[in-house]
Amino acid sequence: MAILYYLLYPLLWLISCLPFCVMYAISDMVYFLVYHVVRYRRKVVRTNLTNSFPEKSLEEIRRIEKAYYSHFADLFFETVKLMHISDEEIKKRMHFSNPELMYDICQNNSAVVLLGHYGNWEWIPSIFIDAKGFIAGELYRPLKNKYFDGFFLKLRSRFGTFNIPKNDALKAIFEFKQQKKNFAMGFIADQTPSKSNLHYWANFLNQDTPFLNGPERIAKKNGFAVIYFDVSKVKRGYYTCDLVLLTENARNTKENEITDQYVALFEQTLRRNPAYWLWSHKRWKHKREVVQ
Repeated sequence: MAILYYLLYPLLWLISCLPFCVMYAISDMVYFLVYHVVRYRRKVVRTNLTNSFPEKSLEEIRRIEKAYYSHFADLFFETVKLMHISDEEIKKRMHFSNPELMYDICQNNSAVVLLGHYGNWEWIPSIFIDAKGFIAGELYRPLKNKYFDGFFLKLRSRFGTFNIPKNDALKAIFEFKQQKKNFAMGFIADQTPSKSNLHYWANFLNQDTPFLNGPERIAKKNGFAVIYFDVSKVKRGYYTCDLVLLTENARNTKENEITDQYVALFEQTLRRNPAYWLWSHKRWKHKREVVQ
């Protein structure tokens, strides 16, 4: 695998140097190959879309499907572009409407940030370019290949964020609190829980769906604020994000209230423009056990 990494790295470096217009021309070719030739996970995507939007016609589903694969190709190139994109350029392309909401909160408290695999989540950490007075961190799932894992960690650290393995979240929070440092920690909360973590279920996109409720439990235990990042894709290569405050102190909320809010808000985000979610993921592989 080391050989593969060292063979691919120069190509990725060259791609990251390309102007966006050239990069997107290549992305169009990749889209054609992935969608029409390789047909990567076409069945999974079609099933997910059909089950999520039973009210839509086959023509509408196909239109969303094609838009998704086009965006999926763009997302790969936009992520690689992090190797060379400037702070000025990323600010133009990833606009945050009200970042001061988080900046102000984190002067006196820490915050759990909830988002999903929607739009370009790899550009979201650019919100911390101008952040001062608190620590920025995000959870991630380490890749099995240590070379590519290191590559993505470097990309995700571009804007000064700490990348914390998902199993080390509590340890990191404890250390930050010991140091008496406020922080904002991002959780991509739409991931499929493991079988041992199927504790919370919701009706999401017309389907019985398990969600992680760990972020809520962490926030409630520590009295953290909770913020939802509502992302929109304006046009190719341009995104906006509105920060939505769910609570200033999670201890003041009822059980599952925060997770319920997240699920409802995230579904609104998806329904606004469905094409920009990660539809090729097998999101509904788990089924709720019925107790007789």
